[in-house]
Amino acid sequence: MSNILFGPIHSRRFGKSLGVDLSPSKKQCNFDCLYCELDPAKTMDKQEEVLSVNSIVEAIVEGLESHNDIDVLTLTANGEPTLYPHLLELIKRINEIKGEAKVLILSNASTIANPQVQEALLLFDEVKLSLDCATQKCLKKLDRSHSGIAVEQIKEGMLAFAKRYENPLIIEILMVKNLNDKEEEIAKLNAYLLALQPTRIDLGTIDRPPAFDVKPLSYAELLEASHHFDASLPIYLASRKKAEMTPSSYTNEEILRTLQKRPLTKEDIEALFTEETQRGFFEMKQRGEIIEIETNGIFFYKNAKKS
Repeated sequence: MSNILFGPIHSRRFGKSLGVDLSPSKKQCNFDCLYCELDPAKTMDKQEEVLSVNSIVEAIVEGLESHNDIDVLTLTANGEPTLYPHLLELIKRINEIKGEAKVLILSNASTIANPQVQEALLLFDEVKLSLDCATQKCLKKLDRSHSGIAVEQIKEGMLAFAKRYENPLIIEILMVKNLNDKEEEIAKLNAYLLALQPTRIDLGTIDRPPAFDVKPLSYAELLEASHHFDASLPIYLASRKKAEMTPSSYTNEEILRTLQKRPLTKEDIEALFTEETQRGFFEMKQRGEIIEIETNGIFFYKNAKKS
């Protein structure tokens, strides 16, 4: 069933990725997010159309034979992949035939408190969970969650899972203008993420046409929002909308102050700094005033002095 697979696509963070869709026929999700690129649909707490494990595994075997240089198999869905009822059996089968490829799952985290879901996710090489909201009001308004889903239960489930999971745990926050970009919402997210301590936090905004009339943050607004998170958190700005930012000149002191607010990636540096400022930046790095750290495939530059 070729419609189960999509790609491969090249990801700078994960390498060559082959997508595996656990709901290829229609949207099956317990969220109906305002920013989703899929058409609005009634939320559900279990899949109505379920693929057999054999059909998914057969498609993956064919895909790996056709593309023998895959770095990662990415399990996703037209909806939420953890609603797939045979996820534990599926990941066990995939791990038997995946070869050198890693297996990643992209989940909205709605089911993370479920022990059976945790048992399945523990067998993945990487887990990426969404956390757009730290309050119930935001979860209902932005993610339009199915009845009975509580943000506090999600947060407790994530903490319990993180204690058990030894591989990279990535959190994705998608910011929507005038919804979860407010200071009080960010403050609650920040406090929670300091407790969770994920491997990396991808902070992004809308970059595909959304189902509803909601607006993205500009790169400048996303950067400003990132400054409200603790500087110790490994935040990666995942927005593709950086070209609109005009590079500025910074003094060495201003560069170091900026790095104290938030570590920057090479992409950030190219978006923020003029060529002359970039030269000064890398001269400071050579002198040891700026250090480089690698977090799950992303290189961050930090002020060598602790703030």
